Amino acid sequence: MLWGQGMGLGDYSEPTVSYEHGEFQTVLKRLYDLTGNQTYFDYIVQGIDHIIDDDGNVGADYSFDAFSLDPIGTGTTLLYLYNQTGLEKYKTAADTFRRQLDEHPRTAQGQFWHQLIYPNQGWLDGIYMGELFYAQYTATFEPTNQTAWDDINAQFQLMFTNTLQNATAPNTTGLLYHGYDFSHTAPWASADRGHFPEVWDRAMGWYAMALVDVLDILSSLSSSTSTVELRTTLLSYMYILFPRIRDAASPINGVWWLVMTQPGRTGNYFESSAAAMFVYALLRGVRMGYVVDDPDEGGSLTEAAKRAYEYILGNWVVENVEGTMGWEGTVATGSLDTTGDFDYYINQQIGLNDLKGLASFALASLEYEML
Repeated sequence: MLWGQGMGLGDYSEPTVSYEHGEFQTVLKRLYDLTGNQTYFDYIVQGIDHIIDDDGNVGADYSFDAFSLDPIGTGTTLLYLYNQTGLEKYKTAADTFRRQLDEHPRTAQGQFWHQLIYPNQGWLDGIYMGELFYAQYTATFEPTNQTAWDDINAQFQLMFTNTLQNATAPNTTGLLYHGYDFSHTAPWASADRGHFPEVWDRAMGWYAMALVDVLDILSSLSSSTSTVELRTTLLSYMYILFPRIRDAASPINGVWWLVMTQPGRTGNYFESSAAAMFVYALLRGVRMGYVVDDPDEGGSLTEAAKRAYEYILGNWVVENVEGTMGWEGTVATGSLDTTGDFDYYINQQIGLNDLKGLASFALASLEYEML
């Protein structure tokens, strides 16, 4: 906050609708709900008011016709502010994002394209950006909309089915590839399901957090048959994936390689944003009772998360001279707009105080403090 991050402004103070800001605003929402400190709430309001006007029009760099799931990552903040204030401008802006989902292009199976410029591609990242908002909007305004709940369920299922690494795959982790191309036209698309060739740590982190956070939304609803199938899907995927996330951590230090399918390969490295995401998802999943923490079934999820958190503190959190903290080790980006090779991932820039890592660390820290 001291540096003005996550306030709806880009590097040059221009308004921007950014999923990174949406994730950071989730941190602030939880801090405000825990402490009642008005500073957190006011910061959220400032950030959102930079990207919408008084009539609820979404401005800045948002383009409805770009059909990108990324900006929808700010949508849960709009819904939060509407619930907190009752101001119609926040609902109007949220309605725009919901209308985008209604018109959003899909694969023949029904998966949202990640963006219009990536036809027929589903990315794990988009599940976090799109489905959290979709679920929260439905829970808030249309809790009995069975079609919407079934659609959210389908988004998770299609992504899981099309990207799950087979047991016979090289360097198998049993986790999810970064994404897939249903049309099989991308140069990296596999012959079977069109999936990407590598498991990228942060994409897997987004999906893991989405499982937990959408379950939180469902848990906030009164008992309803409308969400039974979705809840069953999310719980079953957590049961499968969370132990595999635990097992994919390096035995050396308890954290995860950037390219999870290439552990120890020259150039690969331990990356901070996904480590924080995994710690958050594992700890919250156990604390909320979504997944059983049974040490006799391959080891404790909680202990694995605690070990990773201690490594995070010792290696990626740095103390600045003015008394603030800094965050290191987060890769700037990872895209499927590539040839899909290992070298692409390891040659992306590593940033300082990157919100994708910093916000995830804050979420993980809130869970760690509740142990």
